[in-house]
Amino acid sequence: MVYFAIAALAAPMMTASNVTLADGVRLHYLQQGPLDGPAVIFLHGYSDSSFSFSRVMPMMPAAFRVIAPDFRGHGASDKPAGGYQVTELAGDVLELMDALELPSAIIVGHSMGSFVAQAIAERAPHRVSTLALVGSGPVARNAVIHELKRAVDALMDPIDHGFVREFQYSTIAQPVPESFMNAAIENSKQMPAAVWRALLDGMIAFEPAKTRPHVRTAVIGGTLDAVFPVSEQTALAAQFVGARLHLFDDVGHAPHWERPEAFVRELIGFLK
Repeated sequence: MVYFAIAALAAPMMTASNVTLADGVRLHYLQQGPLDGPAVIFLHGYSDSSFSFSRVMPMMPAAFRVIAPDFRGHGASDKPAGGYQVTELAGDVLELMDALELPSAIIVGHSMGSFVAQAIAERAPHRVSTLALVGSGPVARNAVIHELKRAVDALMDPIDHGFVREFQYSTIAQPVPESFMNAAIENSKQMPAAVWRALLDGMIAFEPAKTRPHVRTAVIGGTLDAVFPVSEQTALAAQFVGARLHLFDDVGHAPHWERPEAFVRELIGFLK
């Protein structure tokens, strides 16, 4: 299906809303664009929120219906004691899609969100028209993740500013506006230590299906990703039949932060 090229138009109006899930958890999300437009759901990374996509949402073509939720435990969503397995987060997104009357959507997941996106595609492939996995790998069990776990297991409330700053800056290889990074850091500090641990344990435990769903897939990343190196990003792409692999030169773990314009061009180009 041909969608639309990026156009020099005014950014669509963005609204913030909430939906209450079946277990009573309130999920916060941002939305922009026409209700009858092709739906794109942006799923953020570990400790981030819908703010993670604030650099790219204004660049999305106005014809798209763009939705960016805060996973439970993150941002303005509720922070319950449980529900942090990757499959449970995927279930939350499917409930959100039900509430918004979306039979299917383009699912774009970054880092932790990429594993949630994979779980959605496994559970309900008919509801994923296209899958874009950003800053990802086959599983979240490499040496970098295990080193992060040691640090996260030692976290206490309130979350140490220095830890979060080092964590967030370790994910980028190109300059990102300081105001954006400061906001991302403050956002991550709001997540309780118990949630940091539960989410990371859930991500490490996630085991994708051996047979990948037949969903049109792109793997997008950077050659300087310090979390999932090129070898892991390449291995992930090889697991999906006909997947497109695009790695930005000299970009780290967060291409949508580091090269937002190029990221949107690549994403929209893939959707044509």
